[in-house]
Amino acid sequence: MPFAPGEALDPRVEADRVVPVIEQLAQLRPGLILSVDTFHASVADACLAAGAHVVNDTTGLSDPEMAEAVRDHDAHVIVTHSLTGPGGPRTPVPNPRYDDVVAEVREFLARRIDHALQHGIAADRLIIDPGHDLHKTTVHSLELTRRLGEITSLGHPTLAAVSNKDFVGESLGLPREQRLEGSLAAAVVCALNGARIFRMHEPAQARRALDMAATIMGLREPVEARHNMEGPR
Repeated sequence: MPFAPGEALDPRVEADRVVPVIEQLAQLRPGLILSVDTFHASVADACLAAGAHVVNDTTGLSDPEMAEAVRDHDAHVIVTHSLTGPGGPRTPVPNPRYDDVVAEVREFLARRIDHALQHGIAADRLIIDPGHDLHKTTVHSLELTRRLGEITSLGHPTLAAVSNKDFVGESLGLPREQRLEGSLAAAVVCALNGARIFRMHEPAQARRALDMAATIMGLREPVEARHNMEGPR
């Protein structure tokens, strides 16, 4: 299911759609890390049993049984900030308001981290995502990007899902198919502020941009370092 508002889908139907894909991918590419996007604990449980390794929960563990499902499979979980509409997940939250979006996102993630730990998920299995654009305006997402260090200071690997997002498009006045450069710039700023996992639509270009950022930050060595190293003998 997409994050965007829409009709509810029975978890059994969701599992019927997703589990066979997980099973086939796990058989075809046994070394591949597979992530399933769901906020239903029963779907997560079935997908993890089928070979998935990560649950991407865009509702921040809204299902009371999600933490146990993740714990029982010793899986990783991405805990994402979003708001809950009056009808539950995937219901509209128009005109979201925050007094301080970064402080409130950080507080939400800290609470959900504590919830996960109390329910037996190991600390090294937790990944956090501030949820760019998820129930946030463009101004909110830009503020999160500038101050992402306040989120990464929680001490868990931080995922930045900025690729082709509306805050990029609205910042530049560009349609989705023309947002590559803006997405790369946003990803690099997130990297400089501590993000270490990225969800991107153009992986080759993103990998080069982020490898360059990582090299500048001293997190990786240059592939070669020959420039001006060949003096006269």
